[in-house]
Amino acid sequence: MARTVHVIGAGLAGLAAAVRLVNSSVRVILHEATAMAGGRCRSYHDHATDCLIDNGNHLLLTGNHAAFAYARTIGSENRLVGPDKAEFTFFDLADHQRWTLRINDGRFPWWIFDRARRVPGTRTRDYLRLARLLSAPNRPIANIIDCNGPLYHRLLAPLLLAALNIDPREGSAALASTIIRETLARGGSACRPRIARDGLGTVLVEPALEYLETAGTPIRFSDELRALRFERNRVAGLDFGGESVELDPPDAVILAVPAYAAAGLAPGITAPTAFRAILNTHFRVDAPRSLPPLIGVLNGTAEWIFSFPGRISVTTSNADRLMNEPREALAHTIWREVCAVTGLTGERPAWQIVRERRATFAATPEENARRPQSRTAWNNLFLAGDWTDTGLPATIEGAIRSGDHAADLALSS
Repeated sequence: MARTVHVIGAGLAGLAAAVRLVNSSVRVILHEATAMAGGRCRSYHDHATDCLIDNGNHLLLTGNHAAFAYARTIGSENRLVGPDKAEFTFFDLADHQRWTLRINDGRFPWWIFDRARRVPGTRTRDYLRLARLLSAPNRPIANIIDCNGPLYHRLLAPLLLAALNIDPREGSAALASTIIRETLARGGSACRPRIARDGLGTVLVEPALEYLETAGTPIRFSDELRALRFERNRVAGLDFGGESVELDPPDAVILAVPAYAAAGLAPGITAPTAFRAILNTHFRVDAPRSLPPLIGVLNGTAEWIFSFPGRISVTTSNADRLMNEPREALAHTIWREVCAVTGLTGERPAWQIVRERRATFAATPEENARRPQSRTAWNNLFLAGDWTDTGLPATIEGAIRSGDHAADLALSS
C-alpha cells in the first residue's frame, strides 16, 4: 500500500519537510491554512512604499548548514548574498563611533589578538572568558557570564538579542551556547553574513513551491486543519471543515503549525506559551553605495539596518515595548537614526512598519524547557517548527532543521 505523508503548514518548517520528502517513496500532500506560503518569512508588495518587502528581516550565516542545503536543493542558494569575509559593521548612536568586527577563517581565533579586528575597548582575555558559554546549561545567561563591559555591550548583547529575541541576560544560555559553537567557535568561514537581497520569498518560498509543483506534489491553500481524529496510538483522520480525510495505516502527518495551534490540535503536547515581538520598519530610499548590506546599531531604537535595492529596512528585536507606540512617532525616530548611521539626509521617505507581536517564543530557560520533541505519543504524528526542541532559538535554521528531522522520522516510521 502506498504511503502518504500529510504536511500541515507551509511555513519554512513545512516547506523543508515537504522538500525533503518529495524524492522519497512516499506521496506528499502540503496543506496551508492561509492563501500564501512562507509563514513569518513571506514577501509581499507593500502599497505604502510601493516596494516588495519581507514580513520580517532575517539574516543567515554561512554556518547555517540546513538552510543552505535546503536552498541548494530548491536551486536558490546563489540568491543569498553577502561579503566574502566574516565582517560586521557596528555604529554606536551614543558616541557616533563606528567599527568593523573582522573574524578570520579557521578555528584558531587570531583575530582576537588584533586590536584593529576586535571590538574597541576589549582585550584578548575578555574573549577567552566566553568559553563558559561553549557548553552552558539551560540557565539564564546572566548566571553564566558577566553581562557588563564593552565585549558584552558591543558584541554579545546585539548578536544574542537578534538571535534570541529577548534581553540576553534573561535568555537561555543553552541556546546561546549552540549559536556560539556553530558560528564564532568555528571561525569566519561559518560567520559570513548572508541576506536574501531580492526578498525571502524569492529565495526560500517561491522556489520551494516550484520544486514541489514540478515533482507533482499537491499544495492546498486555504485548507485549515480543524481537528485530528485519533484511534489508539495513531492519527486516523484529518478534519478540514468541509472535508475529512481518512488515513490508511501506513500514512503519517507532520504538524508544522505555530505552537499554540499544535497544542490545540494534539492533546498533551507541551509547547512554549510566552512570546516576544519584533518590529520591522521599511523606507523606500536608495542606500549610499558605500553602505554595507548590514549594520548593527547600538543605543537606539534601530538595532540592525539592512540595505536592499531601493529600500532600507530596520529591525528591532524584543519589541513588546513598542507594540502600542504610535506608528508615526516610531517612523520618525527610526528614520532619524537611519540618517545618523548612513549619512542620508532629507525628508522621511515613504515608509511602512510591520509589527509581529508573536514573532518567536520567549527564549528563556523556562520556555525552552517546554519545547517538545518532533516525535509524539502517536506513532504517525510528528511535529515541526522553530518552537520545537531543535537546540536553537526560533530562527530560519531552526525551522528548516525541524522540518528535515520530522521528515526523516516520518520516513522511518
